[in-house]
Amino acid sequence: MLLDPGFDLTLRPMKYPLFYDMYRDAIKNTWTVEEIDFSTDIVDLQNRLTPAEGHMIARLVAFFATGDSIVSNNLVLNLYKHINSPEARMYLSRQLYEEALHVQFYLTLLDTYIPDDAERAAAFAAVDNIPSIASKADFCYKWIGSINKLDELHTEADRKSFLLNLICFAGCIEGLFFYGAFAYVYFMRSRGLLNGLAAGTNWVFRDESAHMGFAFEVINTVRDQQPELFDEDLEKRVVVMFREAVDCEFSFAQDLLDGGVSGLSARDMRSYLEFVADQRMSNLGMQPIYGSKNPFEFMEMQDVQELSNFFERKVSAYQVSVTGEVAFDEAF
Repeated sequence: MLLDPGFDLTLRPMKYPLFYDMYRDAIKNTWTVEEIDFSTDIVDLQNRLTPAEGHMIARLVAFFATGDSIVSNNLVLNLYKHINSPEARMYLSRQLYEEALHVQFYLTLLDTYIPDDAERAAAFAAVDNIPSIASKADFCYKWIGSINKLDELHTEADRKSFLLNLICFAGCIEGLFFYGAFAYVYFMRSRGLLNGLAAGTNWVFRDESAHMGFAFEVINTVRDQQPELFDEDLEKRVVVMFREAVDCEFSFAQDLLDGGVSGLSARDMRSYLEFVADQRMSNLGMQPIYGSKNPFEFMEMQDVQELSNFFERKVSAYQVSVTGEVAFDEAF
């Protein structure tokens, strides 16, 4: 079974061909940070943003500075070790490259947006000096760090702990924290601001969507093989996790919007986060928690520019073309 201890090295006969197909699709989705044009963003930052919007963006890029590093560490320390499938490990290897690419994107973003050395150093140390970001990091360490010392998954309890790690990793960190961050970026783009940030975020969004798809497929495979793990106890713990994640991300939203950003309220952000959390519960085959609706029309219109090109037709904006489809009501 997929979570059996050991390292299966045999690709033929292939036990999990879907993971291999995901790996091949990921290879097609190649982009580079050097393709992103930040020139108009600099003008926006200097001349067009209000102080409240400037605070929001500064907090946002400070979160970006370390967010994907936490994800990368979990890939190496936990997921690669316990998912016993050579096809899946091929995908995880590609995902690790993509996370490194995201780190490079955010490094370039901070170097571009924050020219002052002291301010930039403070942004990179956000997990130590910004409480709303520190609490997000603490949440991550609580749920994904709990299996750091678990070398093999022998018992049902071990495997449930691994599932909670993976659900937090895919559903809460990549699927909620980052999707919350995307909302601020696309709100600014809806007002014609920070188009370079939005263009790079489109590409990160595409990668993160694929990462979630892979993680949820791992979870579905384990459910098929060991349905006894998906009992009432596990679902209750997942609900607790998502409630904590939404509260944590809402505190971050209150920090970002503290100065009052016209057209973007903390109340609507709370509804959006609850809506996304319910989407992730649905991805997991579990009942929704909140029953909230998406209050952001601009998040339901992300079928434009590079995002539309990627998902709906041959891509001209990327180095390697790819075709495919996505259900936008599920993505957001």
